[in-house]
Amino acid sequence: MNAREIIKQPTQGALAERILRPFQEFAHTGASSGILLLICTIIALIWANSPWAASYNALWDLHLRIGIGSVGLDEPLHIWINDGLMTIFFFVVGLEIKREVLVGELSSLRQAILPIVAAVGGMLCPALIYLAFNRGTSAAGGWAIPMATDIAFSLGVLALLGSRIPSALKVFLTAFAIVDDIGAVLVIAIFFHSTINITALIASGIILICVALANVIGVQKPLVYALLGVCLWVAMLLSGLHATIAGILLALLIPSRARIDIRAFVRRGRTCLDEVASDERPGIGLFMNERQQSAIQALETAAEHSLTPLQRMEHTTHPWVAFAIVPLFVLANAGVPISSNFFAALLSPIGLGIILGLIIGKQVGIMLFSWLTVKLGWATLPEGTAWRQMYGVSWVGAIGFTMALFINGLAFGDAGQELFFSEAKSAILVAALIAGVVGWLLLRFSKPGSASAE
Repeated sequence: MNAREIIKQPTQGALAERILRPFQEFAHTGASSGILLLICTIIALIWANSPWAASYNALWDLHLRIGIGSVGLDEPLHIWINDGLMTIFFFVVGLEIKREVLVGELSSLRQAILPIVAAVGGMLCPALIYLAFNRGTSAAGGWAIPMATDIAFSLGVLALLGSRIPSALKVFLTAFAIVDDIGAVLVIAIFFHSTINITALIASGIILICVALANVIGVQKPLVYALLGVCLWVAMLLSGLHATIAGILLALLIPSRARIDIRAFVRRGRTCLDEVASDERPGIGLFMNERQQSAIQALETAAEHSLTPLQRMEHTTHPWVAFAIVPLFVLANAGVPISSNFFAALLSPIGLGIILGLIIGKQVGIMLFSWLTVKLGWATLPEGTAWRQMYGVSWVGAIGFTMALFINGLAFGDAGQELFFSEAKSAILVAALIAGVVGWLLLRFSKPGSASAE
């Protein structure tokens, strides 16, 4: 390689960076995940109502077998997505919950009280409204469908509003949605399971103990936890509990301690950088001398040790969840045939229970419980936020979508409940559309102000 070829390397890297920059900027935009989910929803709806609608259903019913010899799992593709890939989604949810409880908005009672109480109200009122329409019927099992808030879509709506929304309000919605996720996970674990297999349940417990021991003795390698996680998922699947719970339980046991603190990292980093810069002829790539290579490798090791396994795993898995797993889940579950039955489904007890539960129940629950919390002096409104903006957020919080579709599959996914499943899916989509548009409009034309001015 001559000097000219060496000089060309940075130019080629710069060209690649220019090509990739628009995609990188999209991926780091707060609204990007929500936009992608919207695109997948539109594709699913068009596909399910096109001349190729039969291929839409046939694709997700396609069986996929994973195993060795006679031992393995043979399930339709939609089961692998809903019960398999969505376990990774719940794993990321669990990591976010643990981080928020340790160092985030849920780390102190004073900070956490408002989003916790608002989330409780936002889950309780929708469930009661649904039951008011369906109590005593065979559709009553869907009471948990309107309880959920889709964090990606909700934060995507706020991100589209940019600086018009106080950052404290975005933090409130994030904390509120995470508490909402905790509630949804508890509901799934307690109410949605089949006959319990005691042997598999004991195996799940033993695996969890192994994960906890790995944490205690200081195991930091993500691969160890990944292998234990796969074993836990299989055991949980066979136990009768919903397999996605494995993701949450695994996440809560992931180590949150780093090997070195930030001060030690800074000291080591400076030493390594000084070593790299000490040579009078710094090389490029393969032309670095051995001392420079060793210093850079030491810097890389120090950087890895300064991050906790929780941080590294969340950073690694979150893009896959946001831009692959959840969009694939939406693509597989959002296809609803739109016909005369579609509009009849919206006026059915299930449809009305979900639509009014989300749109009315979320508003009443979030606003009433938040107002009582502030009036009792337990908490204050987020900084720079007025009550009219909180009202807009109560609409945004009514976007149930991903989690609502997931719980719909648990509640009405059995044979013989296809009509209930279809009616609920139609209502979830319509409620998400109404809540997103109205919430955006309310926040778009609201003016910031203090609570005292209201």
